[in-house]
Amino acid sequence: MDKKRLRIFILLFVIFVVSIIVSAFSGASQLKLDTVVGKDILWKIRIPRIVLGLLVGGALACCGAVFQGLLRNPLAEPYTLGISGAAALGVTLGVTSGASGIYLPVFAFAGSAFSVFLVYSVAAKKRFSNPSLILGGVILSFLFSSLVFLIFSISKAEDIHGVMLWLMGDLSSASDYLIRIIPFFILPGLGLLFVFSSELNILTLGEEKARHLGVNAEQVKKILFITASFITGACVAASGIIGFVGLIIPHFMRRIVGVDHRALLPVSCIAGAGFLVLCDSIARTIIRPLELPVGVITGIFGGVFFLSFLLKSKQWEIF
Repeated sequence: MDKKRLRIFILLFVIFVVSIIVSAFSGASQLKLDTVVGKDILWKIRIPRIVLGLLVGGALACCGAVFQGLLRNPLAEPYTLGISGAAALGVTLGVTSGASGIYLPVFAFAGSAFSVFLVYSVAAKKRFSNPSLILGGVILSFLFSSLVFLIFSISKAEDIHGVMLWLMGDLSSASDYLIRIIPFFILPGLGLLFVFSSELNILTLGEEKARHLGVNAEQVKKILFITASFITGACVAASGIIGFVGLIIPHFMRRIVGVDHRALLPVSCIAGAGFLVLCDSIARTIIRPLELPVGVITGIFGGVFFLSFLLKSKQWEIF
C-alpha cells in the first residue's frame, strides 16, 4: 500500500471512530461523559443502533462499489436490481397480514430473495449480460412498486403509515437480537467480495478481455451478483430502504483512491459505515426530542452532493 492510500485509510478510520463517539452522545436525551458508563439508554438503545448503522452503511457502500464495477455503470447502486422494491412489497404484505416486530425483516428478506431469484433467472438466459441485469432489475422495480401502491389503495391508513416509515429507512429497530443475527448475513458476504476484488478489477475492462486474461467472467459475475444482492437484502430487511449511501460513497472514494477494488472496497466500507452513523446522529438531534428517519438525511446529503458532483465533473465516464 502506498503512502497516499495509507494516509487515506488512517483519516477514514479517525472519522469512523469520531462518528461512533458522536452518535453515542447524540439523541433526544443528552448524556454527559462522566455518567455515560452504565446508562441503559447507551447500552440497550444507542450501541445496538450504532452497530446496526455501521453494518448497514458499510455493506451498502461496499455493494454499491461492486455493482458499479460489475455493471460498468456509474449510476448502479445496491437497489438497481429491484431488491428494494421487492423488500417493500414483502413488508407491505407482512403489515397488511398482521405481522409485526421481528417478523417484518423476515418478510423483507423473503421479498429481496424473490427479486434476486427472478433477476438471476432472466439474466442467466442472457449469459449475465449487463443490459439484461439492469433492465431486469428496473422492470421488476416498477412492477413491485406498482403492487405496493395497489395494496396501499385498499389498506387501512395506519398500516400505510407504518410501511411508509419503513420505506424511508430507519435504524430505530435495532435490538440485541437483531444485531446478533444480521452480522451472519453481512460479514461473510463482505469477506467474499473482498476475495474477488482482483477479478472485479479485470471485469471492469470488459468481459472479452477478462476471458483472455483467464477469468471466467460469467462465473465471477454470478458469485458477485448473488453475494452483493443477498447482503443488500439483509441490509434492507434490518433497516428499510436507506438511499444514496451505496451510490454516493463509492463515487467519492473512487475519486480519492482510484479504481482498484482491492483498495476501493474496504475504503468504501469504512466510509459508508461512518457516513450512515453520522447521518443517524443528525436525524436524532435535528428536531429533538423528535427524530427523523435516517433515509431522509442520507437522501438530502446524497442529492445535494451528487448534483454538485455532476455539475463540477468535467468527464462523466469513470471506467
